[in-house]
Amino acid sequence: MVLDSVRSPRDLRSLNDGAIVELADELRAVVVDAVTTHGGHLGSNLGVVELTIALHRVFESPRDVILWDTGHQAYVHKLLTGRRDGFDALRQPGGLSGYPSRSESEHDWVENSHASTILSYAHGLSTAFAAQGVTDRRIVAVIGDGAMTGGMAFEGLNNLGHAGSRVLIVLNDNGRSYAPTVSRLSESLIRLRIHPETARQQDRLRRLIRQIPVGAEMVERGLDATKAAIRQMWEPRAFFEDLGVRYAGPFDGHDVSELETALRLAAEHDGPVVLHVLTDKGRGYGPAEDDDVKKLHDTSAMKPGSYTAAFAEAIVKEGEARPDLVAITAAMPDSTGLLGFIERFPDRCLDVGIAEQHAVTMAAGLAMGGMRPVLALYSTFLTRAIDQTIYDVGLHRLPVVFCLDRAGITGDDGPSHHGVLDMVLLTKVPGITVFAPSSYQELQVMLHDALELDGGPVAIRWPKTPAPSVAEDEVGSGLAARQVRSAGTAGRRVALLGVGKMLAAARDAADRLDAAGIDASVWDVRVVTPLDPAMIADAATHDLVVTIEDGFRDGGAGTAIAAAVTATATPGQPAPPVVVLGVPTTFLAHGRADDILASLGLDAEGVTASVRAALGI
Repeated sequence: MVLDSVRSPRDLRSLNDGAIVELADELRAVVVDAVTTHGGHLGSNLGVVELTIALHRVFESPRDVILWDTGHQAYVHKLLTGRRDGFDALRQPGGLSGYPSRSESEHDWVENSHASTILSYAHGLSTAFAAQGVTDRRIVAVIGDGAMTGGMAFEGLNNLGHAGSRVLIVLNDNGRSYAPTVSRLSESLIRLRIHPETARQQDRLRRLIRQIPVGAEMVERGLDATKAAIRQMWEPRAFFEDLGVRYAGPFDGHDVSELETALRLAAEHDGPVVLHVLTDKGRGYGPAEDDDVKKLHDTSAMKPGSYTAAFAEAIVKEGEARPDLVAITAAMPDSTGLLGFIERFPDRCLDVGIAEQHAVTMAAGLAMGGMRPVLALYSTFLTRAIDQTIYDVGLHRLPVVFCLDRAGITGDDGPSHHGVLDMVLLTKVPGITVFAPSSYQELQVMLHDALELDGGPVAIRWPKTPAPSVAEDEVGSGLAARQVRSAGTAGRRVALLGVGKMLAAARDAADRLDAAGIDASVWDVRVVTPLDPAMIADAATHDLVVTIEDGFRDGGAGTAIAAAVTATATPGQPAPPVVVLGVPTTFLAHGRADDILASLGLDAEGVTASVRAALGI
């Protein structure tokens, strides 16, 4: 294999054209094998094979800085920078990260897994180089796969142009983000549509054409074709160059020779340059090319029996009953469970692209206008819009429903994707209600109940793991917690309060404690805020209270429960001690979710050990 001879980017420069073609085929095969075995991002990486080869043949990484946005399209970059031997363990515990990682390689500058940020990194780096008089290092920022739909990208672009920064921006235009991209720059009609004089002249010309005795229809079609061609030729150039950024392209993103020539010429420019490259997401792999929804962006899919599947069913049902319900997604309709809703109500689902801040404030506007917006996001991506959540939704007490998938420890995608901050942040939004379902049926009840509330925002957060299916008498309702198990009146009594999926660990721990002679009550917290007073009052009657959550321990659900229990103390009747179990405030590496939780003492064995330690037995 040609790939076996590539131990560093330098080895690429001696390859002839035939070897390059062979290498591209081998890279695709390795990526397909690893991702179909262990999961990960497929379509985006298959699309950048030739582009990555060309980048590393032209630039001398790591002296020249190659930055990736989004980082999930950097698998080929990993393979070409000395990590071929470890690629079989991609996204596995102790193996390679699914994103660039500074701890893995000097060729990785940022762990960029949240989109639309790389132009800001590039602006900062170029400013630092200029301040130090560094003129012989190039900065290349690869942006695309939908990242240009995020507003932060345009903020960075504006500042690069204003500063005249020496940065080469490679726009990987595959027409997609996660699903089909909401806004493709080269197809935008805005400049022609909004100018009044342009519209007047077009109307006048069309009236004249229609007066032609013969062939008017053909001439009018020719006019439309000419306009389309002009837009394709000039509009991207005008957009970028109005910002002070030189534009070149588009170029064939699968022609290594053409790409190398374009990259070398662009690298000679002293200011910012956009090199517009057209690539095919999923190229070279039939199942990806045939996937019209997301080109096998990744190998995750909504699994039967998952919390996401429960949401997918419930939102369609609620949509049937509520004509004012509108769903919103930020470029992820498939993984957040909205495809069924889109199919049933195509005019009531809005995909805003990778633009979470806009999504939240737009949801506020929808609510102000009398609609009931349901915003479906990953937990980790809501943190990008916490300002809007607090001040655009919360401050106005608007009934926006936040549906947060992948909450808690998610596993394979690592520190940037664990949903461990949502409870800490959302419980600080005044007037919000936060639900945490523990079963398939609970999630569906909670969505219905959330839509019945109209005094402020509501959030429902659920994990990536399978959802237990329970009987009707094991489902709560409204804002009440649910007591699952009641302790006796004699002996040492412990109250275990499980949040969401952590109810399972609480129940299993209660069985273990019972075998050791410790009587335990178990509560399904259900509503993280406002806390159920009945649950707090009952917990305060025990000798020990233990809370269990899969989010950050500091400032999360357990902290609020501990404060509430402590507040029950009266003269002569102290409150019981409270042990708060949760995720430490640190960045956790990728791994299997259950293994990570066990390592943190958040499984039945760990909870049991914490109880015994607190009781001194």
